[in-house]
Amino acid sequence: MIRILDYDKVGSEGIISRTELRTDVEDTVRDIIADVRKNGDEALFGYTEKFDKVKLDKLEVSREEIDEAVGKVEPEFLRILEQAAANIRKFHSRQVRNGFIINDEHGIVTGQKIIPVDRAGLYVPGGTAAYPSTVLMDSIPAKLAGVPELIMTTPPGKDGKVAPAILAAASVAGIDRIFKVGGAQAIAAMAYGTASIPKVDKIVGPGNAFVAEAKKQVYGAVSIDMIAGPSEILIISDEDSDPSFIAADMLSQAEHDRMASAVLVTDSEKLALEVQSRIETRIAKLERNAIARESIERNGKIIIASSIEKAIEISNEIAPEHLELSVENPFDYLDRIRHAGSVFLGRYCPEVLGDYYAGANHTLPTSGTARFSSPLSVDDFVKKTQFTYYSKEALAKVADDIAFFARKEGLGGHAESALVRKEEKR
Repeated sequence: MIRILDYDKVGSEGIISRTELRTDVEDTVRDIIADVRKNGDEALFGYTEKFDKVKLDKLEVSREEIDEAVGKVEPEFLRILEQAAANIRKFHSRQVRNGFIINDEHGIVTGQKIIPVDRAGLYVPGGTAAYPSTVLMDSIPAKLAGVPELIMTTPPGKDGKVAPAILAAASVAGIDRIFKVGGAQAIAAMAYGTASIPKVDKIVGPGNAFVAEAKKQVYGAVSIDMIAGPSEILIISDEDSDPSFIAADMLSQAEHDRMASAVLVTDSEKLALEVQSRIETRIAKLERNAIARESIERNGKIIIASSIEKAIEISNEIAPEHLELSVENPFDYLDRIRHAGSVFLGRYCPEVLGDYYAGANHTLPTSGTARFSSPLSVDDFVKKTQFTYYSKEALAKVADDIAFFARKEGLGGHAESALVRKEEKR
């Protein structure tokens, strides 16, 4: 049964618990990466046979396989994928940036260019569930950023095929190439390249402890989005919320993973007890009830706060991945939320809207990193290059100032680099 805690009695130490990333996988992942770097495709075929229990004759998904998969999914699902993709494009199109030029002084031009990475790689997990939503969320911002080539890796099933829902989503999103490779070996392949899989500049997408560790180890050879921990939800609610809504929303996160975290912060003891009871009623009906049960008993909690204002303070302290504000007039509180990955406003805006459909990204900072990091966006797939132009006359006006500044730092060579042009005689 989920715990109920009184914040005034337990304080911060009693409510904040972080799931540490596993460290026992470091050596295994390091060995896999080294093997892939040395042996390329041969290592990938071997790991696919070892871990995914299937022997492949090629890694890349063919156009025929994609068309076959699209034909297998329900037309209704294709329609929903298309609508979700449209919502995601609409939201993320507002993030597209333009460069700028400053040219308001004679002989001086400065500016900034926005340049997409040449190639991005998307990792999509397999295992206990297939996530076509991740395909859309992680690829559409890359496409809007103008990335010329987007590849995807995902583990095959025992039949040697990728789940049709995954390939259908990839088709809708316009992913360029898809490979049947999972785990740390897929991250290594995208980071360093093999005969089949090209090296990328940026790797995004969630995964298990081995994938997270691999992303951590290849960072520097490539950029990554983030090191994602288990899924989290925190709900702030007053006494007028329907306890069944709250219980359902908490369980929607608990069923993700045994390490997932579902937290309610409320100023109502009555609501706390009702939600506790509804969770017990609803959890038994879930297909993934064993996972949800372990998550709720290990990491779930209901925190009673003295007021909604205090609940917001607690939420900012926790910095959750997902935050629901199930209160009257939620927009009145939005500006007080400082640390959260994605915020869902009102009693009829469950977090599941963000998972699939509304348009805001679902790849979010976890484990308190919302204090300093952001959701995946178009910005993750671009880099910025600055440029500067000074004419001879413009430099001559400021060369002495530059030299003075440089000598303050003890860098006479820097000073001479500016002055030599001022003293040029031709």
